[in-house]
Amino acid sequence: MKNSIVLFTVFAVVLAAVPLAGNNYFLQQATFVAMYCALALSWNLIGGYAGYPSFATAAFVGLGAYAGALLQNAGVPMVAAWFGATAVTAVFAALLGLGILRMKGHYFAVGSISIVEVLRLVASSWSDFTGGGEGLNLPILPGGPEFAGRVFLYAMLVVMVACFVITVLVDRGRLGFALRCIEQNEDAADMVGIDVTRAKTTAFTLSALFCGTTGAISASWVAYIAPTDAFSILMTLKVPVMVLLGGPGTVLGPVIGATSFVLIEQTVWSRFLDYNQAALGIVIVLLIFFLPGGLLGRLRWGRAKKTAPAAAPSASSPGVTS
Repeated sequence: MKNSIVLFTVFAVVLAAVPLAGNNYFLQQATFVAMYCALALSWNLIGGYAGYPSFATAAFVGLGAYAGALLQNAGVPMVAAWFGATAVTAVFAALLGLGILRMKGHYFAVGSISIVEVLRLVASSWSDFTGGGEGLNLPILPGGPEFAGRVFLYAMLVVMVACFVITVLVDRGRLGFALRCIEQNEDAADMVGIDVTRAKTTAFTLSALFCGTTGAISASWVAYIAPTDAFSILMTLKVPVMVLLGGPGTVLGPVIGATSFVLIEQTVWSRFLDYNQAALGIVIVLLIFFLPGGLLGRLRWGRAKKTAPAAAPSASSPGVTS
C-alpha cells in the first residue's frame, strides 16, 4: 500500500508539471489521462471491489455534464456548478442504486447500460430544457486557451487525487472488507451480518458522484455538450476495460490501466487512421486475454516468481524441521 501511494504521488506530480513543457498537445493528453484515471478509480469501487459489472459510467458523466451546464447557464459560478452537478449525480445514483443493485450478474449489466440510453433519450427529447439534439453551449472560460487548459488539467487532477484517496480509505476500511466479501459470495456475506445493501449502495454512489464531477468539468472544458457525446456508450465500455487492463480491485491498478489505455489509444490512432477502432479492439482483447489479472497482477506474479526460489533453501536450512 505504501509503495502504491508513493508511486501515485510521483505520477500526480508529473502530470501537474506538464504545463511547464509549454506544449498544448501534452497538456491536452495529461488532462485526458487525469480524467480517465478518475473514472477508472471510481468504477473500481463498484466493479472491482464489489464485482458488480456497472456500465452506467456514461450515464453519470452525462448527468453531471448537463447538470453543470444548466447551472452555469443559469448564472451559477463554474466551480459551484461543478459541486452542484456532483450533488445531483450522487442523489440520483443513491436512489437508483436502491433499486438496480437488487439485480445481479448480466441482469445488472444490462440494467445499468440501459440507464445510459434512457438519459440520452430524455436529454434529446426535452429540447426546451436541455437543448435537445442541438445540445447546449457553455460560457467560455476567459484568459485564453493556455490558461483554460491549465485550469481544467488541475481540476481533473484534484478529482483524480480525491478518487485515489477515497479508494485508499475504502481499501483499508470496513467498506472495502464488506465489498470484497460481497464479491466473493454475497449470500454468505449477508448471512454473517454484513449489510450488503448499504455497502453496495455506498460504493455505487461514491463511484457515480466522481463521474458526475468529471462530466461537469469536461463540459466546461469543451464549452459544449450534446446527448450523443455526453451519454457515450463507447466511454461506458472503455472505463471497465481500463480497470481490467490495470488490475481490478486494487488501489493502483485503475491508474496504470487508464494511463496505459490512453497511450495505446493514441498510438493506434496515429498508426491506423482508417482502422483505428478495429486495431484498438484487437489490442485490448489480446492484452486482457494474456493478462487476466491486469498489468499490476502480472507484475506481482513476476515478483512472486522471483522470490519463490529463495524461499526453497530455507526449508532445508539448519534448524528447520520438515
